[in-house]
Amino acid sequence: MPGIPNFIFGKTKIPLLYKSMDAYSMRQRSIVNNIANVSTPGFRRTEVKFEEELKKALGKRGIKGYLTNPKHIPVGRPSIERVKPIPYMPKDDSLRSGLNNVDIDHEMAELAKNQIRYAYATRLMRDSFNKLRSSIRGEYVR
Repeated sequence: MPGIPNFIFGKTKIPLLYKSMDAYSMRQRSIVNNIANVSTPGFRRTEVKFEEELKKALGKRGIKGYLTNPKHIPVGRPSIERVKPIPYMPKDDSLRSGLNNVDIDHEMAELAKNQIRYAYATRLMRDSFNKLRSSIRGEYVR
């Protein structure tokens, strides 16, 4: 988000919520794919890692280099702009269903947790835009 949008939105939680919603969408696709392949012999389940990377970027410890050019090598902890969801296959060789490593009960629980997180992030995003809209209009919002 270069320029004016970054100047306005960069000082809010909107970029963080945008990244979170993107990660939750990717996780949703991964979980649904796992569920769809529950009876596929030899299928390996996938997961999406995001929260760990976000904690590193938001952590108070460690140095953080300031980049003046996108081609510079990042120093220290990652910036929020560089945090991305990472799909991966966990190193679980057990055949839970006898065919593959997909446990339908686990996947359904993860799906429910992910849907709650996405709904909450959506609500926070809506509230952030409402506050921004009210600020532009000169209204008071709590």
